[in-house]
Amino acid sequence: MEVNLLLAYVGIAIMLALSGIGSAYGVTIAGSAAIGALKKNSNAFGNYVVLAALPGTQGLYGFAGYFMFQQIFGVLTPEISAFQAAAVLGGGLALGLVGLFSAIRQGTVCANGIAAIGQGHNVFTNTLILAVFPELYAIVALAVVFLIGGAVAA
Repeated sequence: MEVNLLLAYVGIAIMLALSGIGSAYGVTIAGSAAIGALKKNSNAFGNYVVLAALPGTQGLYGFAGYFMFQQIFGVLTPEISAFQAAAVLGGGLALGLVGLFSAIRQGTVCANGIAAIGQGHNVFTNTLILAVFPELYAIVALAVVFLIGGAVAA
């Protein structure tokens, strides 16, 4: 039914948009800190780049969620049931929101690490370790999408 397919694609759109917006915000939060830190310590640019790019991965998880529903589980077809559509909508909403907030918070962690490195502190590895924690929740949300897709696969 077309309404079911529309509902599922709304979930996909939410998943892609929110995780992408989160990545854009997170990367710019950390990138802004990198610009400021370059004024004090331009020798650590490589560390700044790694930390500033880290929040960009949540947008990739949104794309991976779409790929799972479309290619792996094949639920995005005109014959999708209301139950499957609701599952795609719920999974999309979950991954989108988790991706949004985890990317923003990860960008904040990375920005603080970048600022500390700019001030001469040797905290790159510690920052990288701490920045992985918000990432974990996006990975868990992607795993949930995988489980939902498997449960409702045609």
